[in-house]
Amino acid sequence: MNIVRTEIPDVLILEPRVFGDARGFFYESFNQKVWQEMTGLQTTFVQDNHSRSGCNVLRGLHYQIQQPQGKLVRVVQGAVFDVAVDIRSSSPTFGRWVGAELSAENKRMIWIPEGFAHGFLVLSEFAEFLYKTTDYWAPQYEQTIIWNDPDLAIAWPLQTEPILSAKDSQGVRFREIVDSG
Repeated sequence: MNIVRTEIPDVLILEPRVFGDARGFFYESFNQKVWQEMTGLQTTFVQDNHSRSGCNVLRGLHYQIQQPQGKLVRVVQGAVFDVAVDIRSSSPTFGRWVGAELSAENKRMIWIPEGFAHGFLVLSEFAEFLYKTTDYWAPQYEQTIIWNDPDLAIAWPLQTEPILSAKDSQGVRFREIVDSG
């Protein structure tokens, strides 16, 4: 596995070692021992989630004000532009974001630690998105930052207006959020 450091040092892009031939491919998507050795993190994952979304669906930017979740995310069909926003007020990268394309083709994963808001935009006809979390989903603590917040100025690779859920279209401005860490 190769670890790629992003502009926000706590957010990591992971590139698994893929074995392929004429029959197809194989790769180990997660191994606790390798994870700890490569990242130095003693992480426990408690929940796996799987979503499917159509082209131009934008989900996020989500975070939990209590029970913050670290997320290890990947795409098994299609492609997305994945974004992490640092919402830790004591962090030197507070208010900054990083984005990466994750796809079934590139097999990249991204580690988004606790204390980050997370969202993604589907770039392909559809995408199947898998993620492990370090804490359980707690809807009573979930918050949403509006995807197009001018203070964050996320460079979403949009061709047209995104398709949003009611919850995501009613997100708040970054300056209004409650610190999660």
